[in-house]
Amino acid sequence: MTATTFEPSARQPLRIGLWTAQVLLAVAFCGIGLMKLTTPIPELAASMKWPGEYSSTFVRFIGLIDLLGGLGILLPALTRVLPRLSILAALGCTVLQVLAIGFHLSRGEAGVLPLNFVLLALSVFVLWGRSRRVPIVPRIWDAS
Repeated sequence: MTATTFEPSARQPLRIGLWTAQVLLAVAFCGIGLMKLTTPIPELAASMKWPGEYSSTFVRFIGLIDLLGGLGILLPALTRVLPRLSILAALGCTVLQVLAIGFHLSRGEAGVLPLNFVLLALSVFVLWGRSRRVPIVPRIWDAS
């Protein structure tokens, strides 16, 4: 085939799925993180019970972790600068969701678990896809 002939890649649907998952995770984690970082604790406690029962430092720390996970899962892959960081962020988001599921189960908060399971599935998908099937090729800097 010539260089101008378009040959659809068998991995194209997987690439689209991974980018979609990464954007969804970034929006979710950044949004949740910013909410935990900027909303007054009494307002958070009105919509989520647990922030009113823990220190504001803990709530803000979890918000920062959420925000960094959301940025990390998308930006390194998008810029192709250290794209392996997106894989590490996907691992971190996976661990975070496993811990969140355990936390909410221990508190009898089964109503919030569907969101945690969706975020867990998307994080595992990105972790698997970007580490095993369709890695992002790092940008090569031209030193000339």
